[in-house]
Amino acid sequence: MRGDRLVKILILLQAHGRITTKDLAEKLEVSERTIHRDMDALSTSGIPMYAERGKNGGWALVDDYKTNLTGLKEEEIRSLFLSPSEQLLEDLGLTRTFENARNKLAASVPSLYRESAKSIWERIYVYTTTWRVKKEKIRAFETLKKAIWNDRKLKITYRRADGQSVERLVNPLGLVAKGSRWYLAAAKPDGELRSYRVSRILTAEETEEIFKRPVNFNLGEYWKSSTKDFIESLPTYKILADIRTSILPRMRFTDRFVQVEQLEEEEREGWVSVSLTFNTEEEALGYILSFNDKIRVYKPADLPKKIVKLVEATKALYK
Repeated sequence: MRGDRLVKILILLQAHGRITTKDLAEKLEVSERTIHRDMDALSTSGIPMYAERGKNGGWALVDDYKTNLTGLKEEEIRSLFLSPSEQLLEDLGLTRTFENARNKLAASVPSLYRESAKSIWERIYVYTTTWRVKKEKIRAFETLKKAIWNDRKLKITYRRADGQSVERLVNPLGLVAKGSRWYLAAAKPDGELRSYRVSRILTAEETEEIFKRPVNFNLGEYWKSSTKDFIESLPTYKILADIRTSILPRMRFTDRFVQVEQLEEEEREGWVSVSLTFNTEEEALGYILSFNDKIRVYKPADLPKKIVKLVEATKALYK
């Protein structure tokens, strides 16, 4: 406890230049007598400090003295050494900058923690790209970054999900990385907040007009809220089916957008009942057919007939 307090005193001295015993006691919630004992301990340990009396007096470190003690605990220092995604750093043009900063950080932490902190590089690696993903082409990334830093309005040409291209004038507020994909958070002229997939921005032009950022706008909170709203707005198509227990692990770890809920614990001759939730009936049909004879649908009642019809059409195509 006392060791933490001594470190805090050093940090306060470095931050304020000169500080009184009374102020130190109030900030650290101890008595002035305790502060005097702490100062004696610091001086005895070799910290070059002195006290000045008078109206503007107080404790101070000698000129230009700096300590490597940061006040951070070992676990806190380790957290600073976690590497972000290399792909995202490359997209932002910060790969070399991050490496330089990390090396400087390693040199600045107390030697007691240095090796422990650096060892995290060998034990934890962050990789955000999914398997077999094709890197998205980002045409206007540099323009987006520049406009965000400069608070300048952007003219963009955006390709919507239906393939149509539209022009928009937006106030760019920030960039969000979801996995290896980038999204632009921006405000429309009427103030409505929207997210644009960066790979669909075909052109971007920074204007000379500066905009005012929304008061109290928090990029992280906006993204979490908009993501929740998006998920809740998605259409749902639910089916009930019997499945072979052998495929249950594959269904739970599939890349497709499906929610799997097991409805019974014990299997019946290798079968078990499940509830499957999709966005659309079309997605459900494609998913079910991909498992051949290992999924048997019984609700909705009309879905089995549609499955048979698709199978017959496929059979006729290859006849």
